[in-house]
Order: sequence, then structure tokens, then C-alpha cells
Amino acid sequence: MEIRYFKKKFLEALIDDTAAIFAGAGLSTSSGYVNWCELLCGVADEIGLDVNKEADLVAVAQYYRNEKGSRSRINQEIINQFTKDAEITENHKILSRLPIKHYWTTNYDTLIEDSLRENHKKTDVKITSENLAINVPKRNVIVYKMHGDISQPENAVITKDDYESYNTNRQLFTTTLQGDLISKTFLFVGISFNDPNLDYILSRIRVLLGENTREHYAFFKKIKESDYPSTEEYQYASIKQELKLKDLKRYSINAVLVDTYEQITEILTDIEKLNNLNSVFISGSAETYGTWEQSEAKSFMHDLAKALISNGKKIVSGYGYGVGSYIINGALSEIYASKFKNINEYLDLKPFPQTASQDIDLEDLWELYRKSMISCSGIGIFLFGNKRKGKQIINADGMYREFEIAKEKDLFIIPVGSTGFTAERIFNEIKSDIDKYSYLKKHLGNLEKGNKSKDIIKCIMKIIEEIHKEYIKD
Repeated sequence: MEIRYFKKKFLEALIDDTAAIFAGAGLSTSSGYVNWCELLCGVADEIGLDVNKEADLVAVAQYYRNEKGSRSRINQEIINQFTKDAEITENHKILSRLPIKHYWTTNYDTLIEDSLRENHKKTDVKITSENLAINVPKRNVIVYKMHGDISQPENAVITKDDYESYNTNRQLFTTTLQGDLISKTFLFVGISFNDPNLDYILSRIRVLLGENTREHYAFFKKIKESDYPSTEEYQYASIKQELKLKDLKRYSINAVLVDTYEQITEILTDIEKLNNLNSVFISGSAETYGTWEQSEAKSFMHDLAKALISNGKKIVSGYGYGVGSYIINGALSEIYASKFKNINEYLDLKPFPQTASQDIDLEDLWELYRKSMISCSGIGIFLFGNKRKGKQIINADGMYREFEIAKEKDLFIIPVGSTGFTAERIFNEIKSDIDKYSYLKKHLGNLEKGNKSKDIIKCIMKIIEEIHKEYIKD
């Protein structure tokens, strides 16, 4: 499958709130945790097997259980390996920032839920069937750990006995996953598709729905000749991968082939940026509108907000004086005109706190506030930018700081220089270094000298459209 097509389809799922993640061991190995082979290496050696010669690792775990009459050594290995220090990977961080509410994993480690909590998401972790009947109040995300957790190694699904009794002991997990696979678009990350449980669930869905199953996606690294000691082994592995990927299509799982595992991070980064492009941060304040007639300035801000909402964008704003109220009015007029638009989905208002908290002074609080607002956006529009200091009107330094943060966060910046003040300062700075902002090159004239609100709005919407089309390319 083309990467460009995958980005487009998964972005649609994110916007529709139907995206889900299924994570396997491959997501955690780059953080320092072991894969199945490494986990069972010592166990296999103890019963005279070479884990590198065994394809069925579930059987290896069962053989050990049979020989020793106990799985205590396996339980201890799980504890030993998954209580080591490990760093949350960039892939974990990106996935935790995306608006995904359902995560499934066969991993025993806690990296997924740790990364979600670091992003201030209230996480409901389901480890046992009993957990499925109890919900964490006001949760943002659910993490289903269908094979157990490091906190309960004795209940981890790892032997044949565990797999054979799965639908007796964990039937609710099977039923819940079946429902999610039918109603959500899954991205499988770090999954080898050798798991018997997953095979069974996918097979049941295929039997029940036939060809009417929802499309899902899975990352696979392309087979390369340089990874194999001989041409014969490479050819065999290549044929096997091709057959496997074709077989997965029976379950509507489309392979997204990458040249290196690092490319997965690049693709996820692009998806995050594409998702953020639907959120537009508007920065501005105005004690005066300078050369603009007050009525024209108000109309401009009102109609700009309407145009953004009409085009499916979410507006993020700090409610700047002389700007915020007109942005809100324009946004609300468009939202209320539609039967299907929800305020919370299209408008994110963050008025600045006016008093310090007990633990942090006001300036530091504003800095955190600005970073929080801007980091969830992909585009920043800068308008006017002035304030009163005594009897003087001066440029708004807070707005310039928001520009600096927007640069740090790699936002696409659109300064309307013709509105003057800090916006003009930002425009001139960008113009002098325009190669870094190539998406603005052919629009500089309108942004610098335009004084008709309709023309400037049309220009801004065109820039946003061009950014989106360019960024979704491979």
C-alpha cells in the first residue's frame, strides 16, 4: 500500500474518532525491552532447546511448563525483564499525543499507559476480565492488555495452556476486541501476526462479516537481500513475506511497507502533523486596529473564523483583547448554522489566567499556557498584536513569544503583515528568511499589503489548502 494513501485514510479515522492501535512486542523492543525470543532464551536452554531454532515459542513455554511442573521460572523471567529501566520511545510519545481512545496490546510492559499519562490522559487499564466491568470515571483512553501485565506475571498469557483456555478465562477480551475490529480502524504496530488469539478473532470476524470488514493497517519492514547471508535465504524470505501480506488481506489488513523501522517514526510524525493541521492557533490582540477601520477589522476576524470552521478546522485561541471575541462570534455563527457541528470539536478557548498559583508565578504560568495551546496546533495565524502601556500603544511582546514557540513546535506560520504591529514584525522576519517558509512565497503580497478582508481570508484558506496537499505526499 502507498504510504500517502495510508496517511490519508488513517487521518480520516483520527478525525472521525474511529482510530485504534494494536501494539505488539516490536513497539517496545527499541525501548530496551526483550522480544519473545530473548525472554524465553534461558528457559529454552534449561530444557535443552535452542530458541533460535524454534518457530513456535508458545510451544517452548509449554514444554518448559511440562518438564518442570511449574511456570515459576517463566514468571520470574517476566518480572526480571520487564522491571528493567526502559525509556519511552518516540513512537510511544507520538501515539499517546494522537486523539486515539482505544489501545490494544499483547505486551506485558507499561510503556503505553506511562506515555499516555505523561500526556495528561486519564487512562483506564484493563488487565483482567473483571476490569472490563468497571470503568475509571472521566477516562480519556482505554488500554486493553489482553495477555496480562507485569504486575500479575502468574496470569500472563504465554503457554499453550494459556492460549487454549483463553476463551474460557478471557472471553470478554475476545468479544470486546471483535467489536472494536468491526467498528474501528486499527493500526497494528510491532505485530508479527503469529499470535493464535489474534488469528482466531480475525477468522471469526471474517466468517461473520465476509467481505464487509473495516480496513485496517499494519507496518512491515521490507525484506532486503542485505539482511540475509545468502541469495537463496533472501528469496525464500521474500516469497514468504509476500504470501503472508496477501493472506492478511483476507482480514482487510493492508500492509504498509517501510524500508527501515525508523521510517515508521517518520510516518507517525507526518500523521501527527497532518492531524494538527486541522487545529489553527490564532494569536492576536488589539487595543487599536491601526490603519484598519474598526468595522473592517472586526468583520475580517469574524469572517476568518467562519471560513476556518466551514472548512472543518478547529480554532485554538487565547482570547486576546480586541481579537478573541470577534473570532469566537464568527466561529459560533458557523457552528450554530450547522446541525452537526459541536462547539467543543471546533472551538478551544483558553483565556489566560490572571493570578499566580501557589506553586508558580504568573509569567511562568503564561509560558506553560502558551506552550500547551500551541503544541496541539499545526497552523498559527498572527493578527495585529498591540497593547496599551500607560498612555502608549506598544507591540505585544506576548504575541511575539507565541511566534517563537510556534517556530519551536514547527507550526506553519501565517502572519498577516498588513494588520500591523507585532504581526508586521513577524511578517518582516519571515520575509527576510523566506526559504524556510516556502509555502508563503507566492502569497507575500496579499499578506503584506492586503486590506480587503475577503481577499486576505481567501489567501489564508488557499495557503492552508496548499500546505495540506503538500504534506500528505510521501
